[in-house]
Amino acid sequence: MERGMRGMKNLVVGILAHVDAGKTTLSESMLYLSGSIRKLGRVDHQDAFLDTYDLERSRGITIFSKQAVFSLEDCRITLLDTPGHVDFCAEMERTLQVLDYAILVISGADGVQGHTQTLWRLLQRYKIPVFLFVNKMDQDGTDREKLMEELKRKLDEGCVDFSQETEEWMEELAMCDERLLEEYLENGRLPVKEIPGLVKNRQVFPCYFGSALKLDGVREFLEGLEKYTAASSYPEVFGAKVYKIARDGSRLTYLKVTGGCLRVKMPLTNRKEGQEHSEQLWEEKVDQIRIYSGAKYETVPEACAGMVCAVTGLNHTYPGQGLGAEVDSGPPMLQSVLNYQIILPPDCDPYQTLGKLRELEEEDPQLHLVWNEKLGEIHAQVMGRVQIEILKSLIWDRYKIPVEFGVGNIVYKETIENTVEGVGHFEPLRHYAEVHLLLEPQERGSGLVFSTSCSEDELDRNWQRLVLTHLAEKEHLGVLTGSPVTDMKITLIGGRAHAKHTEGGDFRQATYRAVRQGLRKAKSVLLEPYYEFRLEIPTENVGRALSDIQRMNGSFQPPVTEEDMTLLTGEAPVSAMRDYQTEVVSYTKGRGRLFCALSGYQPCQEQDEIVGEIGYDPESDLENPTSSVFCAHGAGFVVPWNQVEEYMHVESIWEEAKQERLDVAAQVYSVPAYEDRKSFEQEEKELREIFERTYGSAKYGSAKRPKEVLSSRVTRTYSERPIRRHRTVPEKEYLLVDGYNIIFAWEDLKELAEVNIDGARTKLMDILCNYQGYKKCVLILVFDAYKVEGHECEVTDYHNIHVVYTKEAETADQYIEKVVHEIGRKYQVTVATSDGLEQVIIRGQGASLLSARELREEISLVNEQIRQECDQRRQRGKNYLFDHLSEELVDYMEEVRLGKKEIE
Repeated sequence: MERGMRGMKNLVVGILAHVDAGKTTLSESMLYLSGSIRKLGRVDHQDAFLDTYDLERSRGITIFSKQAVFSLEDCRITLLDTPGHVDFCAEMERTLQVLDYAILVISGADGVQGHTQTLWRLLQRYKIPVFLFVNKMDQDGTDREKLMEELKRKLDEGCVDFSQETEEWMEELAMCDERLLEEYLENGRLPVKEIPGLVKNRQVFPCYFGSALKLDGVREFLEGLEKYTAASSYPEVFGAKVYKIARDGSRLTYLKVTGGCLRVKMPLTNRKEGQEHSEQLWEEKVDQIRIYSGAKYETVPEACAGMVCAVTGLNHTYPGQGLGAEVDSGPPMLQSVLNYQIILPPDCDPYQTLGKLRELEEEDPQLHLVWNEKLGEIHAQVMGRVQIEILKSLIWDRYKIPVEFGVGNIVYKETIENTVEGVGHFEPLRHYAEVHLLLEPQERGSGLVFSTSCSEDELDRNWQRLVLTHLAEKEHLGVLTGSPVTDMKITLIGGRAHAKHTEGGDFRQATYRAVRQGLRKAKSVLLEPYYEFRLEIPTENVGRALSDIQRMNGSFQPPVTEEDMTLLTGEAPVSAMRDYQTEVVSYTKGRGRLFCALSGYQPCQEQDEIVGEIGYDPESDLENPTSSVFCAHGAGFVVPWNQVEEYMHVESIWEEAKQERLDVAAQVYSVPAYEDRKSFEQEEKELREIFERTYGSAKYGSAKRPKEVLSSRVTRTYSERPIRRHRTVPEKEYLLVDGYNIIFAWEDLKELAEVNIDGARTKLMDILCNYQGYKKCVLILVFDAYKVEGHECEVTDYHNIHVVYTKEAETADQYIEKVVHEIGRKYQVTVATSDGLEQVIIRGQGASLLSARELREEISLVNEQIRQECDQRRQRGKNYLFDHLSEELVDYMEEVRLGKKEIE
């Protein structure tokens, strides 16, 4: 094998087709003509080389993907044979993740069928170059020209007949690329070496015609496969993609090496950067590397990049997993939409049986086994009735358990219509984590997307990565029916950890609860699966068919009639169409054919009825709680989902909430000054009376702003408040901050102060330096030193702010009151403190007030404005550089064209 690998193209090629198109027969022919097998097997004789299971031979269909290796002159091909039946399309889709090229087999007698178009969309999604082989051309009624027209119309205009390399063929190839077209028009020829690039980039799809059963056209197809493919390049860093799990006494992990080299006894792990806190990390060694061809295999000491192999010794892998530098695959396009109860014999222990069936779920993740604790039942998701029959046979052959399947139900999903913030808090004794997530609706079929926009100053990067890991590791359930959620973007926007008490499991609980709490707040939508159908019926039955589709709440395109048959295409709910095939056969007397493929999920038209029938109670689902856990007096207590915001420790920073506050602020500030003052008077009346009872009547300065204005500090801060008509405000502005009052009012600084008071002071000073740099006010930060014996008043400059440590027997309150008394009538002064008594006194000196919470809001919003302005400046710089650089390049290239300069 090592000798054969040197200097050869190493390709992984998958073969796909609609059922009964002749895919396995073509595989046999290719292996036979390449010399890999000595006898040409046949499906109907039950001796096909790649049908290695008794079930496949008896039923005449491919159920599991298999591989075979064969060589051409300078090309080594690993051929992956995939199932063609729609019930096993999940097995086929997993194989696509490791292909370099695909062979799509089409029956010349049937043309492009419904499942063929589904396969084409999958190949588009995974961006796989495709060769087409139109089989069964020996049958009567096949027409090559009509089939080519159909391929171009239903698949892609890039489909080109490669059977004969003529002048017309070369001209058609040139039409697929503008650069090659110019060269062809100029030179009258097309370099053959350019064609593999067109195929690799999916600009051209070579089409061949023949009969695999009679070996007609297969040799020419193999020559084209060797001539018009290009070798892939791989990085030196190790990477591998798992695409299949199987068993033959030991657990086999089928994978493709996508970088570096895999060796026996090499340790593999699922650890990725930033997963140091994950509890699901594993590391195992490779025991054997097997290269399979049919049912046989040979062991090798290593597998190089580009090779497909089976590995023993790994017990935690799963299809779609990326190892090493390779990333995990996204969610599959084809998913099971039917849910069936697995009925066990009376003497069978369901718990033990579930453990055994988990092995089958490993091999086929789309099976998705669910244990219903309340009913004591095992449920499985499957694609259709054929898969059910195969599963029954597999369970009996492997475990000798005679199972039956109950009545099938639809697999629903849920999503949301509006954007919400979900909050999860987990704080039993000696544990701590809080997570804020933004849940946003996305396009249908987009699945779940996870991201973060949380500052690392608020939550460390490792904790953020852990939250994203927990979001991706679980199937989150909706609150309408307990169905999986989809089509959402979940963004981490805030959170908090404790320096001593936070563990990885705390963030798992907080993350799960944040998702569920957000779903409870959102407007949820129930989604049901839809089939994309292709119905071929006699023309006289069109009226009945159209009536049925409307009754199913389906939609359809205008009918297309050819001779005495009519074609109907459209979409309809799976719940209504899954048993429609029997009706079609009945009312068309066997002449009608229905092809269905899952097109995706759409809103359920009978949502209220379905939700009522299922009767799911999200508050009774103890495995998926919507509540949060807080701690008080040394004990944890549960807070319901609709009260979490009242207890949460991290303030909401949701962008939409900011916009709402901005709208309120704009309305308030648009009121004339005399109306503005009038609206303040009632709110500050009580505070005025307290002051006058204590200190006598006094002339007041700025009035307290209403709560709406204080909460709308998005674009206006204390330096931008409405100017009273009776007073002229000087340009110079002062902000005095009571240091320890702020430290012990902000939760993060308070926690830090309990450990290191100097660290808390320094962090507050750094935050205020950044704030002053933007606001340009005179900022004075005052700390108490009245208990320090013999201490004199100390004033120092920390970067751009003034820091005051009061003298012995003088509190920060007294110092601030003295300063405000001296300058409060001359300049605009604002004091930041949450001391209620101090607020009353400060008002009498003509100063404005900010509470600790309001100061925190202003600082957060200033930081956001700084980020936005930096982004705008960077973008302006990019635009300027691009515009001017483009002009210089144009001038330079013009001089090159005129021969005035040479290209440097």
